[in-house]
Formats: sequence, C-alpha cells, structure tokens
Amino acid sequence: MNKDQVQGKLKDVAGRVERQAGEWAGDAEAQARGTMKQAEGKVQSAWGDIKDAGKKAADRSGEKSDDSATDTEKEEIHERRQAG
Repeated sequence: MNKDQVQGKLKDVAGRVERQAGEWAGDAEAQARGTMKQAEGKVQSAWGDIKDAGKKAADRSGEKSDDSATDTEKEEIHERRQAG
C-alpha cells in the first residue's frame, strides 16, 4: 500500500464516523462534512490504487536492454516489441 491508499482509507473511515455521529445527533452539517470527507478519502484511495497499478505495470515491463541480453533474449525482446 502506498501513502495515498492509507491516507484515503483513514479519511474514508473518519468521514464515515463523522457522518454517522451527525445522523445520531441530528446534525445535518456534521453529516455533510462526514460525507464530503468520505468522498475525499475514496478519491485519494482510488488515486493510490492507480499509482500502485502503474508502478506494478512499470516493474513488470522492466526487461533487459538489448546490450545486456543474450542472443535468445534479444530475439524474445524483438518478438515482443513486434507483437505490440
């Protein structure tokens, strides 16, 4: 998990607590603040998910360069590049 995922989940939970407390107390402003905080947390967490997925994709695509690859590896790299 990255920083955005963790912070987003914390904001989501804090917003849920604030919204629920506002419902119990009949405080519409607290409900609204909690709902907004929840939404902000969900967006931040989703952004963290996107960043994490991008990092994983970049890590997976980190293949050897042509200079350090064996002849067989060079052929495989060439074939993958041709395939798209």
